Amino acid sequence: MTDDRPAGAGDILTLGFGSTTAMWTVGYFCRLPTLAVPTPVVGALMLVCLIGGGVVAGAWSPRGRRAGLYAGLLAAVLNLLILGGLLGRVDQPNRVVPSAAWWAPGSVLVGMALCGLGSLVGAGLRSAAAQTRNWTGSFATVAASATLLLLAVGGMVTGYQEGLAVVDWPNSYGCNMFLYPLSRMMGGIYYEHAHRLIGSLVGLTTVVLAVHLWRVDRRGRLRALAIAAVLMVIVQGVLGGLRVTGRFTLSTQREDVAPSIALAIVHGVFGQMFFAVLVALRAFVSTTWRSTLPPSPSLATSTDRTLSAWLVALLIVQLVLGAILRHIAGGLHMHITLAVVVVLLAVACGSRAWGLHADRPVLPRIGRWMLALVGVQVVLGIAALAVTGITAVAKAPGTADVVITGLHQLVGALLLASAVMLLVWNHRLLSPADSPCST
Repeated sequence: MTDDRPAGAGDILTLGFGSTTAMWTVGYFCRLPTLAVPTPVVGALMLVCLIGGGVVAGAWSPRGRRAGLYAGLLAAVLNLLILGGLLGRVDQPNRVVPSAAWWAPGSVLVGMALCGLGSLVGAGLRSAAAQTRNWTGSFATVAASATLLLLAVGGMVTGYQEGLAVVDWPNSYGCNMFLYPLSRMMGGIYYEHAHRLIGSLVGLTTVVLAVHLWRVDRRGRLRALAIAAVLMVIVQGVLGGLRVTGRFTLSTQREDVAPSIALAIVHGVFGQMFFAVLVALRAFVSTTWRSTLPPSPSLATSTDRTLSAWLVALLIVQLVLGAILRHIAGGLHMHITLAVVVVLLAVACGSRAWGLHADRPVLPRIGRWMLALVGVQVVLGIAALAVTGITAVAKAPGTADVVITGLHQLVGALLLASAVMLLVWNHRLLSPADSPCST
């Protein structure tokens, strides 16, 4: 049974974490060393994200305009994770400038004011649908979106070969990672340190999502999966740190650390599996899943379930081969060979979901998405091979290399997530027919 009342705070969590994720996305990509958008422009865009969160709050939250204030407060508190970098002293590690005493509370008040202002605008756009929105599902979508951002950022780190730009962990050059001056985030340090900061946001989002699910949903399996997600994000963080140091140490000397390529590969693949788990969580808390809609008997059920399970398994193997190729330029022929099998299987699964179950909710949409993703992935795979060949780690990567290989990795994660979605929905919406025959 579920209880997704406004008291569950699903709306506030969605809007607060969602606004923060949007702000960090804008900030990250606008400040890439290859772009370097002027700071005033970046600041203005981030404030627009905050106001936009307030507009959504006023238009959709059952709390109305109050939700804007609450969401602004939450977003401002979350943004303290990066405000410390702006206030950190360059000459004295782990210390902040004296003006931090008013900058921190001031930023919270500004966040509340801007989001509250947006909610006033949103209140004029309010509709009856605001009373029926599934906010727990929306919060799960935010968590998955933040993780997708992290995967993209991680792909940039790997693409530019900057995984070791910061020599220590969990500190950054001996400084608390949340107080490391952003002014020092130059070149490779920008890619690696930003990856750590966004990882902290994803970790916090996952923990809060799990707590929220325990409050509003009584299903034992869902609660167990939420705890599993928390454990996975913790393990993922440790894997990322040990990839840099090789062991638990606070030393900032390169001779004291032993970076691990093997852990880098595991870290990359495990992150994509974690994303798939969050996507599955999103399915389990959706309105359709929790409805009384009965499964539809189908002669194709057994085949569909088996094919989707095989697709998930083969995609994981393919992601491992892709990670090996990116990190050590090995296994290219195996990667290409398995890609052919995966493409054929994904096309079969997507076509069956779209064509055989058009009368079912969700399944046709997943099928269409899967077919589209397969097409995009094939093009990106060919492009990645063209720009990198078999010497992907033997030459200095260019922007085209990083963009194409990063997108190829990201679409691979989306394919895995769609396969997992298809698998779980096949079990929810389809049931075996009485006949022993199958399609």
